[in-house]
Amino acid sequence: MILNQNPEGLDYQKPFIGVCMKLFKLSIVVIIIMLLLACAEKKQPKTEIIGTEIKWQSGMDVEVFWLSYVESKGGLTWGRSAEYPIYNQVKEGDTFMVEVAQGPCLMEFFHSRWRRANDVRRWDDSINQYGGCPYVFD
Repeated sequence: MILNQNPEGLDYQKPFIGVCMKLFKLSIVVIIIMLLLACAEKKQPKTEIIGTEIKWQSGMDVEVFWLSYVESKGGLTWGRSAEYPIYNQVKEGDTFMVEVAQGPCLMEFFHSRWRRANDVRRWDDSINQYGGCPYVFD
């Protein structure tokens, strides 16, 4: 009697080995696909919006424009507040939405001080008339 056969003479190992080989081959294919996808993700970062230039168009909602701009830089560094961030913790290029009684104004830390983002970026003179921008230095 052969060890791989049952008493009736049927071989149960051949189908089992066949299934194992198919699963092994399938797992190799899945691993290769996963590696290819991982390499493709490294070539095309998910943060494509960061670093793109945001352009002002007349008639745009100023706050929506500001939010698009800060998102292109990775988001507001210091959030929104009536209180300015602590000076020695701020870095060049940081952004902050100051809230004054007349409304908000996007600020950007540039050359060692807070400036209206529009004064740094020069989008459009009308932006400095929006919300609290004319009053941030009062």
